Amino acid sequence: QVQLVESGGGLVQAGGSLRLSCAASGGTLSGYVMGWFRQAPGKEREFVAYISSSGGSTYYADSVTGRFTISRDNAKNTVYLQMNSLKPEDTAVYYCARSRSRFVAFSAHSYAGSYDTWGQGTQVTVSS
Repeated sequence: QVQLVESGGGLVQAGGSLRLSCAASGGTLSGYVMGWFRQAPGKEREFVAYISSSGGSTYYADSVTGRFTISRDNAKNTVYLQMNSLKPEDTAVYYCARSRSRFVAFSAHSYAGSYDTWGQGTQVTVSS
């Protein structure tokens, strides 16, 4: 069964950058849409970005558009989230997830229910 492990989180000042990685083991990411979500203390998990199986199409939440970039390297079985111009409100635990099926509509991947495999999360803290 595939397992996802996020890394790259940490403490950064506002305006700084971080690059998150999500590495898979025990299975493949190829052929699946991959997404990033985040959850701040006391808040529900929210969508951040997703990427098509080929990497050719991406979609972002309005709050991160223009600042975050999702990408993938299928040969390395890894998905990335480049985060620039970070703001204190980006502070959260960031999770990567694999789509529950190759047949789920691409446009449905802003919903957590479209995914069935999640990583344990990596903490991102942005100080003001």
